[in-house]
Amino acid sequence: MTGNIKLLINFVWKFLGTVRFGNDHIAAILGYGDLKWGNITITRVYFVEGLGHNLFSVGQFCDADFEVAFRRNTCFIRDPDGVDLLKGNHSTNLYTINLYDMASASPICLMARATPTKSRLWHQRLSHLNFDTINDLAKNDLVSGLPKFKYAKEHLCPSYE
Repeated sequence: MTGNIKLLINFVWKFLGTVRFGNDHIAAILGYGDLKWGNITITRVYFVEGLGHNLFSVGQFCDADFEVAFRRNTCFIRDPDGVDLLKGNHSTNLYTINLYDMASASPICLMARATPTKSRLWHQRLSHLNFDTINDLAKNDLVSGLPKFKYAKEHLCPSYE
């Protein structure tokens, strides 16, 4: 949710209901759009006129199959492949994510190949299936939860020694 309509692209004016805040104030959701910040795009961001801060809906991220986790000093949002999309900090009973810091960070290369540990783990989880078959399963999205990586046999499986 945002109170700044200028942050949104592809905006659709549509009354979507109301939200109630912790202080019992009620505000109307007047529409939605996409928020693009650097290489990050968050879709269906609600516009709430008068909202002073941008707020994330944990439920919307979870509905989109993203992982949202809160720890003592940090929080993060990961995509279904386990890649961190957003990270935040915890202070004074509030978790905050600074999009300015994220947009200014230099681009990074995301992992395209599973680590030996992940390869071995999925090899074991799939009843010691050969790695070519695991790669086919990942490529064709045939196993729910199997990350889309290139799986490689790094060492002889301990079961075969």
